[in-house]
Amino acid sequence: MIADWFERVNQNIEKVMVGQKEATELLLAGFLAGGHVLLEDVPGTGKTMLARSLATSLGLDFRRVQFTPDLLPSDLTGVNVWQDGGFRFVAGPVFTQVLLADEINRATPKTQSALLEAMAESQVTVDGETRRLASPFFVIATQNPIEMDGTFPLPEAQLDRFLLRLRLGYPEENEEVRLLERMRGHHPIEKLSPVSSAAEVLELQEEVLNVRVDPEIADYIVRLIRYTRDHDDVSLGASPRAGLALQRTAMALAALAGRDYVLPDDVKRAAGPVLEHRLIVRPEARLEGVEAATIVEKALSGTPVPSEEIG
Repeated sequence: MIADWFERVNQNIEKVMVGQKEATELLLAGFLAGGHVLLEDVPGTGKTMLARSLATSLGLDFRRVQFTPDLLPSDLTGVNVWQDGGFRFVAGPVFTQVLLADEINRATPKTQSALLEAMAESQVTVDGETRRLASPFFVIATQNPIEMDGTFPLPEAQLDRFLLRLRLGYPEENEEVRLLERMRGHHPIEKLSPVSSAAEVLELQEEVLNVRVDPEIADYIVRLIRYTRDHDDVSLGASPRAGLALQRTAMALAALAGRDYVLPDDVKRAAGPVLEHRLIVRPEARLEGVEAATIVEKALSGTPVPSEEIG
């Protein structure tokens, strides 16, 4: 069921996006796993358009917020205003089903942190009153590389709230030619129609929870996580929350592939997007060219893989 749903949604998104099936699958896996996704890449690679295409294809309410240095927390969550002798709450754009936080690292850390409660608990508290958000609720944040002018690195606590970090990259040459041909007239996003619904998405999220994780797979995940903590080049390794995120993402990838059980390959596919943004490499190691991706690759190559007979 989920595999058929993925083909339907992916084919719809491909009417707008070119050559991004891998990123689309991981994005949908993050959504079905109940997490949030950070899209990081240089401007112009299609991050915003992928988010819009996904929300439209799923038939979900969509709001976009352009993050800037002068954006305030209340611009996201909402504010109480005095009207007709009393206060009335004016909801902010966070009260939606898919929130696109565009160029999130152009806002100050205070405003970035305004999303933490919403991402972690699907609620916001304004003037002491807590309000629940819509269900499903999914944050897609885009981020330009932090070495670009006018950007603020995301705090570690907020990075940890993103289930996945994905990079789109540039399209292949033939894909870029197709992109030019497709964009000669009206933008295809204008004619894109929903092929799913909020009710179906909620049902599929529940179905993902039934995907089986063999004890050997769970042990494999824990050994990968602990490898990152024990590595000499890492000052902060993956937390238990990272292990849960890796398991949930692997479960979603298995479901998208039409299986009700997780394979080691599902864990391997999820490892980079789930773990890399959660690791902090020691400064002296960074000077020698060691990156978080290097640590994850070493963890995968240095950790024995469970038997392929699982399932």
